[in-house]
Amino acid sequence: MLLTSIDPFVQEFERQFDRAVRQVGLSGRGEGAGMPMDGIRRADDVVLRFDLPGVDPGSIEVTVDRGVLSVTARREEEFGEDERVFVRERPMGSFTRRVYLSEHLDAEAIEAAYNNGVLAVRIPVLERARPRKVAVQQSSEHKAIKS
Repeated sequence: MLLTSIDPFVQEFERQFDRAVRQVGLSGRGEGAGMPMDGIRRADDVVLRFDLPGVDPGSIEVTVDRGVLSVTARREEEFGEDERVFVRERPMGSFTRRVYLSEHLDAEAIEAAYNNGVLAVRIPVLERARPRKVAVQQSSEHKAIKS
């Protein structure tokens, strides 16, 4: 029997990151191309941070449906009538990122806030999935734990 230390949250984020890299591919375009994301696992929650500079906060939409968190935002071109574009490197238009949520996260209590071009989404970890300390019983007799 092989025993390993496994953090299901880290595994899920690694799986999602690998999937996102495959979607973007060599062209640099794909589902997450205009919305880079960091994921942070803390004791009581998971925080996802999406870079959305130049996005109107009113265009940001965060939804959860059957364990899938979707973030959609729109960045519009802002050019005057007498202006002519000679370089265009910033992605424009509508962007969407989808993150599959673990069953250990509380999808009913998600919070989102946009500040300085970064959307932060906080997802609490369910109480039953939080790290906890297990008491070790001591006795003068050596008793085996019944399985």
